[in-house]
Amino acid sequence: MHLTGSEIIVKTLVDQGADTIFGYPGGAVLPIYDAIFRQNELRHILVRHEQAAVHAAEGYARSTGKVGVVLVTSGPGATNTVTGLTDALMDSVPIVCLTGQVPTHLIGGDAFQEADTVGITRPCTKHNYLIKDVDVLARTIAEAFYVANSGRPGPVVVDLPKDIMNSTTKYEKIGEISRQSYQPVVIPEQELVNSAVSLLETAERPIVYSGGGVINSGSKATKLLTELAKLTGFPVTNTLMGLGGYPGNDEQFVGMLGMHGTYEANMAMHECDVMLAVGARFDDRVTGKLQDFAPHAQIVQIDIDKSSINKNVPVDIALLGDAATVLGALIKTWKKKGCEAREDSIRRWWEQINAWRAIDCLRYDNSSTVIKPQYAIERLHAHTKDRDVYFTTEVGQHQMWAAQYLRFDEPKRWMTSGGLGTMGYGFPAATGVQIAHPESLVIDVAGEASFLMNMQELSTVKQYRLPIKVFILNNEYMGMVRQWQEFFHGGRYSESYTDSLPDFVALAEAYGIKGLRAKAPGEVDGLIEEMINHDGPVVADVLVEKMENVFPMIPAGAGHHEMKLGADDDVAPQTTEGAALV
Repeated sequence: MHLTGSEIIVKTLVDQGADTIFGYPGGAVLPIYDAIFRQNELRHILVRHEQAAVHAAEGYARSTGKVGVVLVTSGPGATNTVTGLTDALMDSVPIVCLTGQVPTHLIGGDAFQEADTVGITRPCTKHNYLIKDVDVLARTIAEAFYVANSGRPGPVVVDLPKDIMNSTTKYEKIGEISRQSYQPVVIPEQELVNSAVSLLETAERPIVYSGGGVINSGSKATKLLTELAKLTGFPVTNTLMGLGGYPGNDEQFVGMLGMHGTYEANMAMHECDVMLAVGARFDDRVTGKLQDFAPHAQIVQIDIDKSSINKNVPVDIALLGDAATVLGALIKTWKKKGCEAREDSIRRWWEQINAWRAIDCLRYDNSSTVIKPQYAIERLHAHTKDRDVYFTTEVGQHQMWAAQYLRFDEPKRWMTSGGLGTMGYGFPAATGVQIAHPESLVIDVAGEASFLMNMQELSTVKQYRLPIKVFILNNEYMGMVRQWQEFFHGGRYSESYTDSLPDFVALAEAYGIKGLRAKAPGEVDGLIEEMINHDGPVVADVLVEKMENVFPMIPAGAGHHEMKLGADDDVAPQTTEGAALV
């Protein structure tokens, strides 16, 4: 059958398993929107900003394991996706972003709403395409799905000139895609697996360092990670992106590591003699000062992305492959060889870890008069821990408190911006999560400054009747900026205080959405209960302690063993290494 390019696009998306597309119309993509109007298989969600479309697709993708799909127009429509695409690239989220383009004969002529989308997005995508022939349209879109979701996932852009959308050609369903130039290694070399098992067996102070790659691999990988931990008795720590990849309430879980990780996790990383890194890329928020990172450790790294191996930290054994496949091979080999962990050494190691645990690094001084942000998150966890709940966050202090005080026993329940640290991520991401899981409770833990970045999506939430709950920890500051100004800039709070904040309750009500506010600790439980039980969207404004800081903290340029546990600790001298806010 012969179809127009626009009809082929819609048909191919459906053939690739897409059921939802997040987008914003414009002149260059009107033929596609006309094709969407004339079918019932693909649902379109109208966002209020193209950045929000990508974040919504990220939330959808990360909570389902499917590819998120975005549709935007040419020029500013395409350029507005750059932040979202970069976020997806750094956090390994599979996205196919369809961008409109001016007709092929106008490309390069500075036509209205023309931009070099391929050139602009080349550094912030896994791959991109400019379609010049309608005959390759279906295969290219199918290939985009393959590239986005194979190996290390990431965003792919397909740029679509308007004349291609109006052209007609014969349509044939695309079968299984295989690209000769892109064949990610999935199965590790058995010889290296044998070496890794031998090293793990000799460990006296081991640690399993697990990241987002375990979650990306799928539920099988997370189950195998738990099996390996139980088989060996090794402690497990998660990165910010890896939370939920190992049960958060398990006795072998030592908490999140990194700049605002637990004392026991960071000290275990520093003192370990063997480290098994699974789907984690040794980013600077985790390693701290590279010269002091795990100085006694032999390292085994598992990753599907060859470029991530030995990139930041040299490793002793590199296992290239899918996390589930490699973990399965390690377990099989361990059992086949009849390996046993060094019981006495492991017992002494746990005694040391438990001594670090006893410090209770997440302890804080609560108040009967002002809401501590830690208390607010603790109460939120208490009210939601037995529910079918998904959390998203914005970026800043609230994000770290959420990571510290929420506990995740399952993967794909925690969506946050890790690599790029994108303020404004959480609310549109919650939109995508709620679309994917309409019967579930979806909560965006937000800061007031981050929420302002994409608060226009209240209109989207209203239009589609999405019962998202926005839980704002409102300290009237860009909290993490203020914290760093306090520690490293003499308390000179340059441009970090917001004295013109909106009334968030009134703002919500202006959109026809329920608004709630808590000003005192005794009001927190009631607010959370009312928020959860309301059958529609809610914006909850929780007024918290303005000057509270996130602890523990590894200052920029310090090592894991130089953590600042509280306000009375001295801050290590600042260096330029790792000097970023979150």
